Amino acid sequence: MYADIVIIGGGASGYSSAISAKKTNPSADVVIVEKLSRTGKKIIATGNGKCNLSNISITEKNYHGSLNTVKIINNTPDWYELFERELGVMCVQGSEGRSGGIYPHSNSSSTVVNAFRLKIGNLGIKEVCDFEVKSIDGIDGYYIIKSYDKQIISRKIIIATGGYASPSFGTDGGMLRIFRERGYKISKICPAVSPLKVSSESLKGLKGVRVKGEISAISDGKTLRTERGEIQFNENNISGVCVFNLAYLFQKYGEKLSLYIDLLPEMDFESVFEYIKNIKKDRAECSIDELLTGIFVRNMAVYLMKNTLRRTMTDKIKSLTDGEIRGLVRRIKGLNFDVSGCASWQNAQATCGGIHGDCVTENLESRLETGIYFCGEVLDTVGDCGGYNLQWAWSSGLWAGKKCAESLKGGRND
Repeated sequence: MYADIVIIGGGASGYSSAISAKKTNPSADVVIVEKLSRTGKKIIATGNGKCNLSNISITEKNYHGSLNTVKIINNTPDWYELFERELGVMCVQGSEGRSGGIYPHSNSSSTVVNAFRLKIGNLGIKEVCDFEVKSIDGIDGYYIIKSYDKQIISRKIIIATGGYASPSFGTDGGMLRIFRERGYKISKICPAVSPLKVSSESLKGLKGVRVKGEISAISDGKTLRTERGEIQFNENNISGVCVFNLAYLFQKYGEKLSLYIDLLPEMDFESVFEYIKNIKKDRAECSIDELLTGIFVRNMAVYLMKNTLRRTMTDKIKSLTDGEIRGLVRRIKGLNFDVSGCASWQNAQATCGGIHGDCVTENLESRLETGIYFCGEVLDTVGDCGGYNLQWAWSSGLWAGKKCAESLKGGRND
């Protein structure tokens, strides 16, 4: 098979790059190759099946890596232009309390995939599934892309294969390994938008507990970033959107990273101290395991008491000293956990690291090999939780597709 442009990867950035390339150069023969039996499978799973397409507030602080991500986003059609006007997907702002997120009105990711597939079909873009790329060879200005039993010859290639996150959807990092062997600089890889692991012993008694609070990532005494929201405690990790937004820091700081949680961020130290002293008066004859049950769920209340005081839980609340209460407040305002790792790739929503920005031009074309472009998660940029990673996928795909198609003198007959 011959093509002008082959897009490797039938996901979010692959879809958008294919459409952009074909619309930029309608005479070009554009082909998507996908290792799975069907394209778009990972999109179906995004946002718990609701597909958080984008966010109304996109700034540089929402992205982390070696590329000028926001510049590309600002130079491509926004979510309204792409989904409402181009694809006919009605969108709404907000879902499940996330006011900044943009979602399909249907509240279903299948709506998005169906719209992309219809557009691809109408434009005459071909799809070749069950095609796992094993090698890419450059010969006489063309690229030969081989799978186990097939090959495609193409003038240009767009790499849209994603990273390592969610390997069940085909994103197992295989393409990054291929390009590492070709001499590309690959930034350190680790899971992102994921839970952070801490010791199971430090979480004993908290499994299943959810609290609202403020969580800070700290290394060597320096606060790196602080987030507010719901925090979830599991058997060996801490989760929740606010934790997901800190996970990328593990790439740089590793096990020097710690999490500090303020369980009552809306109150200062002295206010919490006085509040608990008033509870002490009211519950004086109760056992100390009941001191905080009006503030936190019982598991958290007991956890705080057991891990702060050298007491039996049957002691009376009235026996607590001011010093013990202050120690308790210090823990409430600064519950500390040392990070030991990130969650598995299966539980990560994105990849931190990838092909370094030094390896691509501002058009997302390789600096090492003419005619190879990159987009999406395979590149060294990762966004926060809340639609930022999908927005990068759409935007980088649109940009790479446009620039790749513009680099052709014409279609296959020119």
